[in-house]
Amino acid sequence: MTDSKYFTTTKKGEIFELKAELNSDKKEKKKEAVKKVIASMTVGKDVSALFPDVVNCMQTDNLELKKLVYLYLMNYAKSQPDMAIMAVNTFVKDCEDPNPLIRALAVRTMGCIRVDKITEYLCEPLRKCLKDEDPYVRKTAAVCVAKLHDINAQLVEDQGFLDTLKDLISDSNPMVVANAVAALSEIAESHPNSNLLDLNPQTINKLLTALNECTEWGQIFILDCLANYTPRDDRESQSICERVTPRLSHANSAVVLSAVKVLMKFMEMLPKDLDYYGTLLKKLAPPLVTLLSAEPELQYVALRNINLIVQKRPEILKHEMKVFFVKYNDPIYVKLEKLDIMIRLASQANIAQVLAELKEYATEVDVDFVRKAVRAIGRCAIKVEQSAERCVSTLLDLIQTKVNYVVQEAIVVIKDIFRKYPNKYESVIATLCENLDSLDEPEARAAMIWIVGEYAERIDNADELLESFLEGFHDESTQVQLQLLTAIVKLFLKKPTETQELVQQVLSLATQDSDNPDLRDRGYIYWRLLSTDPVAAKEVVLAEKPLISEETDLIEPTLLEELICHIGTLASVYHKPPSAFVEGSRGVQHKRLPARAGSGESTDSPDVSQSVGGATEAAPTVIPSQGDLLGDLLNLDLAPPAAGPTVPPSMQLGAMDLLGGGLDSLLGGDIGGSPAMGAGLGSTPAVMPTSLGAPPVVGGGLGDLFDLGGSVGMPAGAYVPPKSVWLPAMKAKGLEISGTFARRSGVIQMELSLTNKAMSVMTDFAIQFNRNSFGLAPAGPLQVLTPLSPNQTIEVSLPLSTSGPVMKMEPLNNLQVAVKNNIDVFYFSCQYPISLLFVEDGKMERQVFLATWKDIPNDNEAQFVIKDCHLNSDAASSKLQGSNIFTIAKRTVDNQDMLYQSIKLTNGIWVLTELRVQGGNPSYTLSVKCRASEVSQFVYQCYELVLKN
Repeated sequence: MTDSKYFTTTKKGEIFELKAELNSDKKEKKKEAVKKVIASMTVGKDVSALFPDVVNCMQTDNLELKKLVYLYLMNYAKSQPDMAIMAVNTFVKDCEDPNPLIRALAVRTMGCIRVDKITEYLCEPLRKCLKDEDPYVRKTAAVCVAKLHDINAQLVEDQGFLDTLKDLISDSNPMVVANAVAALSEIAESHPNSNLLDLNPQTINKLLTALNECTEWGQIFILDCLANYTPRDDRESQSICERVTPRLSHANSAVVLSAVKVLMKFMEMLPKDLDYYGTLLKKLAPPLVTLLSAEPELQYVALRNINLIVQKRPEILKHEMKVFFVKYNDPIYVKLEKLDIMIRLASQANIAQVLAELKEYATEVDVDFVRKAVRAIGRCAIKVEQSAERCVSTLLDLIQTKVNYVVQEAIVVIKDIFRKYPNKYESVIATLCENLDSLDEPEARAAMIWIVGEYAERIDNADELLESFLEGFHDESTQVQLQLLTAIVKLFLKKPTETQELVQQVLSLATQDSDNPDLRDRGYIYWRLLSTDPVAAKEVVLAEKPLISEETDLIEPTLLEELICHIGTLASVYHKPPSAFVEGSRGVQHKRLPARAGSGESTDSPDVSQSVGGATEAAPTVIPSQGDLLGDLLNLDLAPPAAGPTVPPSMQLGAMDLLGGGLDSLLGGDIGGSPAMGAGLGSTPAVMPTSLGAPPVVGGGLGDLFDLGGSVGMPAGAYVPPKSVWLPAMKAKGLEISGTFARRSGVIQMELSLTNKAMSVMTDFAIQFNRNSFGLAPAGPLQVLTPLSPNQTIEVSLPLSTSGPVMKMEPLNNLQVAVKNNIDVFYFSCQYPISLLFVEDGKMERQVFLATWKDIPNDNEAQFVIKDCHLNSDAASSKLQGSNIFTIAKRTVDNQDMLYQSIKLTNGIWVLTELRVQGGNPSYTLSVKCRASEVSQFVYQCYELVLKN
């Protein structure tokens, strides 16, 4: 008879009977009683009262009985911790039993009893089992360490179990290795910063050897561990890939996906021109295709992972399009996922068969699937330009079916096709207008309104069409209301005489009758634009629109990299990083792919803060990372600079010391006064440099802001780039700002041309900068001493200091500026040549230059080629000296002059260069060495700018 009989009895007074049976002398009766107890426990009855009686049954040679008692113990030890201590002696005894199965069973149960009182008694038996002669006991003990760590992490560390676990990675038995790796990985997850799995080539070799002989779950543990390793070079990467590739043919899909994860990660390090790289791409396709022949749930997981793989490396599956064609009996979730991958793999080579498939899908009965299929046709048109015409005709065929939801989806995607290919397919507009009355979904109505507004000049009755939408304006969704407002304004700008009433009606509805803030704001903006400057309104509303990109739903690259590192886990199914759905400390460790061989990229940011060997300057600035860029710009504080003693930054309201060493250390210790950092853009230097000849400022208010005497005139020095337009008039209510930067006699200047293209006079000018990479800030107010009349241009020179707040910008030389006048505050950004920051005392001693060059790591050396340069080395040297690039030494070898040069930036960073000039060759080679390697690219740009102008 089977054990099911134990679950059928529900007698009263059973506990007393069981108690008697448990204390029976007969072994069989005892075993039967324990089985009954476990059955009662399983169905939810409370049998904790029998704890002492069951524990007494532990001392038996019968393995089956022992397993049952241990099962009971695991369940009730937590509620009866004092009683559970009674079992400790038996555990200790069982850990020394001659039968390895009993030893393993004892150690496994000990790990499952989560009672603090017992934990300390388990250390000695666990230590013995970790060194047991039998591999089955060792592998069980390895997992027990992870369980014990979860209960009492400190105890595990103090007892040295972690070191024993690390030793087990070198064990001769592959299953012990796999369990040791699994336990260490589990522990490492709860301590992300600990270096528990200290992976090196020797360890990796042991893991790869164990990989071939493990069980399937052991292989997954080892493969997941391998995925966290970063190989030293492409040769090691290739070697690991070769040894992992056989796992791709494993029957277990989890092993396959773990192997794919390792290969996807290590492929990053292989050069693309390597033969093996191509071979590996071919080997990855068949296992992924095989996964799609499993049951639907597995197919879905595989498809979600393939979706990520295709976004990262579409070439892997580019010849496997047919596998993703939908089958009639696929569940909807599989169909939609396959459709998504089909579009990602669509190319000129396979577009014909893809379109034929999609057209077929659009006639299916499943509404969601049909909608997605119609959208897919539109996405194909946008992705593969050669297929656009065929896609449009397919969509028109579908519109002719007059199936409501098909027509609506088709109109939505045709709008996108118009945006991708303007002035190409507008002939279909007439067909679209015929279906106007059948549209009842907000997205389709909004798309149709956009088409009518955008092509109003081609549609004779555009005003009537839009008016028909206007009748039920308040019943429309916000999306439709916004689109209708814009479309009618476009129509008015194209046909002003016929549509004046219509535009007034919609503006009145949007601003006076609506309580939606977005709609009201847009209405007011259009109203003001149209009433103050119709020309500007035309430029804004009818501006040329950027073409839409082909893949708008691609996962953002850094997130994609992280998800590739989590292939085969829930993160790859959700397409979200673990931190988005795993609570607590686990799972929030961000992973990323290694840099490709030879790319010069590094996964760690370069250390900018190391002092330059041999140079006696203070440490160069550490540039803090870019935070909220507009935050400070919007906090425009236009108070004048305060006279008198400076206030230390620590005393300023909201001041923040970015480096912990005071602002003086940030700026190299050579600045007398420090600006308030917390005030952001509003902070101006407390003490103005005397070289600027600025008189003391008395009083307050905006009047004093411009009360500076003489202008700042400096002798000509380095090359000054020509002015370019930084702020066009149409973006600043008629104020146009052009400008450039110059460095003259050690003073940095921003040279501006302000032009008034509006109809009213402009006054009360002021300027502020956002925090930037090198602390550039105005050293005084913007001197516009007379009102700026319409059509007048004035030239202004604004002296700058480098003592402002610092924040790393992207790119490094980006400067965000706010300019205020009596009309409004305007924002723009510009880029300054980094040569502005090259100081006059940047000539290094020869010996110091030599020592510093050797001291800077070779990884920080960057090489560039300057083409089409026809100067000899002396002319180049003298031209560069004008921009504070100093030649330290010159050497001539085989008709090639080598100039060794040094540059010092305002924040104390030194840059060392070697410029090679070959007689008769117009291409120079420039080598740049700097501890802050992100500066090198900008130094090269300065060389090119100075030498070619």
